[in-house]
Amino acid sequence: MTLALRLRRAFFDSLLAQAVPSTWGRDLYPTREDWSRAVGRSEVRLQFDPDHHPSGAKLDRRAIQLGLRGGVMEAFGRHEVVEVVDLSDFVAEQRSVLAARGVSALVTPRERVYTPADPAVAARLGLASPRDG
Repeated sequence: MTLALRLRRAFFDSLLAQAVPSTWGRDLYPTREDWSRAVGRSEVRLQFDPDHHPSGAKLDRRAIQLGLRGGVMEAFGRHEVVEVVDLSDFVAEQRSVLAARGVSALVTPRERVYTPADPAVAARLGLASPRDG
């Protein structure tokens, strides 16, 4: 099953603001212990995964993955999901299109770079704005 979830932008921005990376990095946390304490306090975990082309090949860009727990997860499930769309039939159809006619025949969503509302959050997470290149 493939679902599309529509969230309130303010909620998504708040997730990014609360997020603690899933791995330690000296640039954000001077010691592993500092990072570990931040992980324990945060209800949002962040990691970047390779993004993939429809063929399955890894792309140079990264896809964000957020893990939620506690009150943030409850808010997500109870208040912040605006819409759930079942895309399962569409995905199956596109899989057939890919097999029969190739990548150029696929119907794919228009993608745009997402820039958090707060430039400090974008900088902390290493998210370049479109104007930064």
